[in-house]
Amino acid sequence: MSRIGRQPIVVPPAVKVKIEGARVTVTGPKGELSRQFHPDIGIRLDDGELLVSRPSDRPEHRSLHGLTRSLLANMVTGVTEGFSKVLELRGVGYRAQMQGEKLVLQVGYSQPVEMKPLPGITLTVEGTSRVMVQGLSRELVGQVAADIRAVRPPDPYKGKGIRYQGEKVRRKSGKAGKAIQH
Repeated sequence: MSRIGRQPIVVPPAVKVKIEGARVTVTGPKGELSRQFHPDIGIRLDDGELLVSRPSDRPEHRSLHGLTRSLLANMVTGVTEGFSKVLELRGVGYRAQMQGEKLVLQVGYSQPVEMKPLPGITLTVEGTSRVMVQGLSRELVGQVAADIRAVRPPDPYKGKGIRYQGEKVRRKSGKAGKAIQH
């Protein structure tokens, strides 16, 4: 059996879970999330715990077992605490600012890059070089953060670009470094 899939998900008292067939709706203090799961995977609520079960040991059921449990746990965490990712801009003249609802990035292109957040996502700029992405859905927060990072990924030669907070970028030596090694 899946080690992750077997673990029960503790549902806090402030969270309401509604199961309608394969659709699960989780409502909490921060908001509401709803998701359709695979109909073969069983989801039930027992004494404040969500339990996930699978009908057989077929490979597709085994993979869906752990996935379903992880997605449900993320939904419960999202409506109670929420998720956030922090991005850092590194480079001379690189900066971020909010113009109304839009995020405007100046990262070395001839024109500033404007990004509008997806519904349910909040973008905030700390200083001029840190962007925080917050929301209920872990999937959406990760996708928006990845989209922002893709505007100017970190350069392996100079280290300039947009990176996740705490991300280590492997640096390359370049042409001059190769000549010295031989």
